[in-house]
Amino acid sequence: MTASRTPSSRTFLGRLSLPERSAVTDALRTETVGGVLLLVAAVAALIWANVPALHDSYVSVGEYHFGPEALGLHLSVEHWAADGLLAVFFFVAGVELKRELVAGDLKDPRAAALPVAAALCGMAVPALVYALTNVFGSGSLDGWAVPTATDIAFALAVLAVIGTSLPGALRAFLLTLAVVDDLFAILIIAVFFTDDISLLALGGALAGLVVFWVLLRTGVRGWYVYVPLALVIWALMYNSGVHATIAGVAMGLMLRCTPREGEERSMGERVEHLVRPLSAGLAVPLFALFSAGVAVSGGALADVFRRPETLGVVLGLVIGKTVGVFGGTWLTARFTRASLSEDLAWADVFAVATLAGIGFTVSLLIGELAFEGDAALTDEVKASVLVGSLIAAVLATVLLKLRNTRYRRLCEDEERDDDQDGIPDVYEQEDPEHHLRMAEIHERKAVEHRRRAEAIVRERAAGHPQSG
Repeated sequence: MTASRTPSSRTFLGRLSLPERSAVTDALRTETVGGVLLLVAAVAALIWANVPALHDSYVSVGEYHFGPEALGLHLSVEHWAADGLLAVFFFVAGVELKRELVAGDLKDPRAAALPVAAALCGMAVPALVYALTNVFGSGSLDGWAVPTATDIAFALAVLAVIGTSLPGALRAFLLTLAVVDDLFAILIIAVFFTDDISLLALGGALAGLVVFWVLLRTGVRGWYVYVPLALVIWALMYNSGVHATIAGVAMGLMLRCTPREGEERSMGERVEHLVRPLSAGLAVPLFALFSAGVAVSGGALADVFRRPETLGVVLGLVIGKTVGVFGGTWLTARFTRASLSEDLAWADVFAVATLAGIGFTVSLLIGELAFEGDAALTDEVKASVLVGSLIAAVLATVLLKLRNTRYRRLCEDEERDDDQDGIPDVYEQEDPEHHLRMAEIHERKAVEHRRRAEAIVRERAAGHPQSG
């Protein structure tokens, strides 16, 4: 029996609105494909770096430098991937965050409370777990931010591989959680991993951002205007000492994400639709290719669980993320008197919280920044990110598989379109036209069934005449 709800209570993780469902489905489709490419790139990096005959070439390619030295951009391939390509990833994250703030779940403060609280707790608890592990293990606290980030592409790739029909509401929760997670990860990078500041370069980058904003507000169009300007802003931000990815998210947040009269999609949504495949299909996999190549010998993997810095990362991702995301969600729901959707159980939220422990792209980036100058420890921390993400993926797979039959039924209900008008029937239950169409469909079926029944009766009568 379903418990009654008070008028002041509300439901969370319920069915998405149709526009939000379309936006989430579009984003998740691209991220899932990108996630599979990310997995392929990570595996390729591990093979390239660990096969003895190939190892030297992996190091040589990663350390190969190119770019204009006079502009301070004579960087290694690995550096270009981390600072250049990831700026595209953070640009998309900025656009997605802006869309969530003005048109998505984060627009309503009450609806935003859950994913924001889950994201904050999902970052604070892993950092605390890492800190405690290193305080008691006499390790370095520099890597406290490494286990704080969730990799949405990697998480969705796991879902794609195991074939879990996760309901739209849970997928949207995971996506929104990751978007908020990315925002705070960017703030962490900007605040804690910025050393020497060049005020001249920073002033130039900020002036470029102002020009970017003015051009957007005055309606100037054309990629040939914005792409060169974006490159200049990125280069200035890089030379300022602030991590260059900050330029990407700043420009993403400036795009307009509310459609004007006569527009089906806002400018921000159109740009995101164009750039997201570049981010998910090229930028992030290439970053993974040149960042995930670490030694995975038996001894190296054993060291992950013996060194406090690496153990802290593993425990932070596997335990800290799960406890933080689940605990933040449960506490927020408890104190805001929100009720979980009747279609789901808290076990589903726990499984998604475990899935949030998959930290890859941003965790690898922060690991490089946190232990810059110590190549050996950086590689060990990268290995710990891979190990922790793998453990979280396996645990999430087991938990989600236990509920997969239930998820499949929910997804079938969400996708059913019996009147074939292109809109799932669950969104038309209050539309009289839908019920009239369904009545017409059933009437046609009834006529056909009556015709068949009468034909069967006639055939039987002709073949077996009754005695008079």
